[in-house]
Amino acid sequence: MAGKQFELVPKKVPQVKTRYRRICTPIPVPQSLPILKQLRKYEPISMTGQPLVVWDRAKGCQVYDKWGNMWLDFSSGVLVASAGHGRREMVEAIVRQARKPMLHNYCFPSEIRAKLARKLVEMTPRGLDKAFILTTGSEATECCLKLARTHGLRVGGKKKIGIISFEGAFHGRTLGAQMMGGIPSLKEWIVNLDPAMWQVPFPDGYWCEETSFDSFLKHLDRLGVTPDMVAGVISETYQGGGASFFPRQYAQDLAAWCKQYNIVLIMDEIQAGFGRTGKPFGFQHYGITPDLIACGKAISGGLPVSAVIGRADLLDQYPPGSMTSTHTGNPVCCAAALANLDIVQREKLWLNAARIGKVLEAGFRKLQAKYPVIGSVQGRGLVYALHIVKPGRKEADYDTAFEIIRACVERGLLFFSPVGRASVKVAPPLVITREQAEEGIAVLDEAIGEVTKGM
Repeated sequence: MAGKQFELVPKKVPQVKTRYRRICTPIPVPQSLPILKQLRKYEPISMTGQPLVVWDRAKGCQVYDKWGNMWLDFSSGVLVASAGHGRREMVEAIVRQARKPMLHNYCFPSEIRAKLARKLVEMTPRGLDKAFILTTGSEATECCLKLARTHGLRVGGKKKIGIISFEGAFHGRTLGAQMMGGIPSLKEWIVNLDPAMWQVPFPDGYWCEETSFDSFLKHLDRLGVTPDMVAGVISETYQGGGASFFPRQYAQDLAAWCKQYNIVLIMDEIQAGFGRTGKPFGFQHYGITPDLIACGKAISGGLPVSAVIGRADLLDQYPPGSMTSTHTGNPVCCAAALANLDIVQREKLWLNAARIGKVLEAGFRKLQAKYPVIGSVQGRGLVYALHIVKPGRKEADYDTAFEIIRACVERGLLFFSPVGRASVKVAPPLVITREQAEEGIAVLDEAIGEVTKGM
């Protein structure tokens, strides 16, 4: 679904003043218009589309502008600031590293990179024994593609190069990542798609009602795909566009099928990793261990770090100097990541995600019963999505989802724009309290009531 722009027209809105939210100006703030217009003048239009909140600073679960407004953040900066915005420990670690000074060292060895690689491996289940530190999520998923295909060529020859992914999946914005993705509109520009990449339906139980692993096998049969043609299967641990998880048995059957046919199972944990779902890693809900995981976003809590963590035999397929990255293990990013991961572990933030997730789910189920526009509620831990549909029909309604988010932002509750078909995505920092969560639910209730009045 193509996005929309919020209008650069200040709107007078009711003032809000609670412990966690404060709105005291029109939205967007009139004084912010020169900044917004400058961005629209000098950046591509693709960078627009988010609510017109000009961030000045952020702390904990709050985002502030320069004009006295404060939002309760239900975005985590798009699932990045899991340990909360502006954590003192992270800021101090970044400053210490910058003052050494050492800001960059390419792939020359450094102690801090060694510490982060070890930390990442120690946080993951046994069998995932090496970590390749990168910069972006797309870089991580593309690396997984490369490793899976290389393994396929080695064990099965030129026929075993295929990659299976899922309809609706998002794995990044670079060439390989978008070809693996399952959103056709995002890869129209490629034209010459890789003929050995296939998508199958994702068994979310709502948009796709067939949730047995038999449907996976039947779909491959219709495509004419046999296991000896497949090098790897990649999936987001939960589909980001709808916070949709696999049925546990489906995931276990998929893992067993991959193992049976020497196929690399890749879980894209870029959104799910480091506590978001109520466990340290999202795939742990399924009782499986993949061969490779792609991580990003919440590793550092704010600086660009990603990683591929996996089996040593897969990560060691390339000789010295042939699989590197200019900003691999950037020292400042490593410092931020180590401090952030220490917080996640010390405070066991996945436990708070599990606790508060139950509060969110209960609240969202009540909203679903109250408002016919909520076709489905999906999620786990501190990631949920309200799938917005036209009342009485299983038809995505992006415009209504967009207006719900607008109404929330005007009340001091911050979301990013609708995702997937038309989902209002809920992903607050993992340090959120029950009181903050309940206030957010109440604001959502008001906003949906306003937008759907008379529908």
